Amino acid sequence: MQRNIIGALYMYDEIGIKPNYSELERRYGVSRQTIKKYHVEGGKVLKERAKRVSKYAKHKDEIEELFSTTSTNIIGAFEYLKEKYNYTDKEFNYNGFKWYVGDEGLREQKKRKTHLRYETKPGDQLQIDWKEDIEMVSRHGEVFKFNLFVSTLGYSRLHNWVYSVNRTTEDFIRCLIEVFNRLGGVTNKILTDNMAVIVSIKNGYKKKHKIIKQLENDLGVSIGLTKTRTPETKGKVESANRFIKRLYAYDGNFEDENELITIIKKINSDANNQNNRTTNIPPIELFKKEKEYLSMLPNKLMLDTYISNVATKTVPNTLLVSFEGREYSVPRSYINKRVKLVPIDNELYIYYNTELVVIHKISNKKFNYKQEHYATGLKGTLTKYSDDEINEMAKQNLELLGEIKYGK
Repeated sequence: MQRNIIGALYMYDEIGIKPNYSELERRYGVSRQTIKKYHVEGGKVLKERAKRVSKYAKHKDEIEELFSTTSTNIIGAFEYLKEKYNYTDKEFNYNGFKWYVGDEGLREQKKRKTHLRYETKPGDQLQIDWKEDIEMVSRHGEVFKFNLFVSTLGYSRLHNWVYSVNRTTEDFIRCLIEVFNRLGGVTNKILTDNMAVIVSIKNGYKKKHKIIKQLENDLGVSIGLTKTRTPETKGKVESANRFIKRLYAYDGNFEDENELITIIKKINSDANNQNNRTTNIPPIELFKKEKEYLSMLPNKLMLDTYISNVATKTVPNTLLVSFEGREYSVPRSYINKRVKLVPIDNELYIYYNTELVVIHKISNKKFNYKQEHYATGLKGTLTKYSDDEINEMAKQNLELLGEIKYGK
C-alpha cells in the first residue's frame, strides 16, 4: 500500500502537477495528512508513531505503591483498584491489566516450585494452617495485629478463614469448631503441621495435648501431623496464600476492625467462587457434592463446653448484652435474637449462630457502645433526622456515657 502511494506521488512529480491528496486518500484509505508527509519527506515511510497510552497507565503510581508498600500480588492489586474505582469488567480487564504490569516491569515474577499432588476422597480430609502475625494499618493509623486460621477441604478445595487475634489452644479449638459449623459437618481427618497448640515435642517424640485428644473423640475425627519442614504435604491449604495476599492491597485502606473482617470474608468468598487451578471448577460447586460425605456435627452444647466462660444472651432494645457486669453493643438487626459471648484473652467475640457479629475490647467501662451500633439504634426511632444529624447525636451521647463510671 505504501509503495503504491509513493509511486503515485512520484508520477505527479514527474509531470509537474501538485498531488491531489484527497483523491489519493479516497483511493488508498490513508489520511491525506499522512500522504502529504510521504510527499514532503521525499517518499520516506514515516515509521514513528505516537505510542498508545494504556488505560491502566493512570494507575501506574498507585500500582507501584501497592507492590512496594504491601505484599499483594497482581490479581490482588487488580481487584483492589477495580473495586476502589467501581470499574466494570469491560472497563478494567484482568488480562489487559496483567499485560500492562508485566510490560512496565512493575513486578518481578517469582519462580514456582513443583510438588506432587495429594488427592483425597470427598469428606475425607480438612487441611488447616495459621497465617501468622499479619499486621495491617487502618486509614486512621491504627495498627491491627492478627492471625488467620486457614482451612481447605481436600476434595473441593473450599477455603474457610477465621480471624483470630491470638493462637492459643483455645483459639485453635474455637476456630476449628467455627469452620465445622460453617461446613455443616465434620471430615474424617484433619491434616496440619506440628503446632505447639496441638502437640508438645520432647526428644523428637510428639504428644498431643489432652484436650486435643478429647476433641478428636468428641468430633469423631483424626488429627494427623505433617513431617517437619514439608508444607507441600498440605499444599491445598498452602495454596490459599495466593488469595490471602490480596488482603494486603487494603493495607491503609480500611476503616476499622469490623471492615477488616468484612474484607477478609469477601476475599474468602471470591476464592471459593473462582475456578480452582487444579480442578478448573469453583470450590463452592464441588462442595455441593462433598457436603454429602461429611459426618454429622456433635451436639452443639457439647462443643460449647470447649470454650470457657461462654454465655448466651438475648439482645434487648438497648442493643447491649451483659458480660461480667459490663454492657457491650451489637447491631440493631439482632434485637430479640440469642447471641453467644465468647471471651478470648482481652477481647469479647459475639456470635449469632456461627456468624461472628462483632468483636469488643473487654474494658472496665459500664457501657461499651460502638458508634455505628448506637447510630442505627437512634435511626430506628428518630426517623425525621438526617444521617449526619444522627451520627452527631450518637457521638455526643456516647461521649456523655463515657463519663458514667462503673457502679454509679
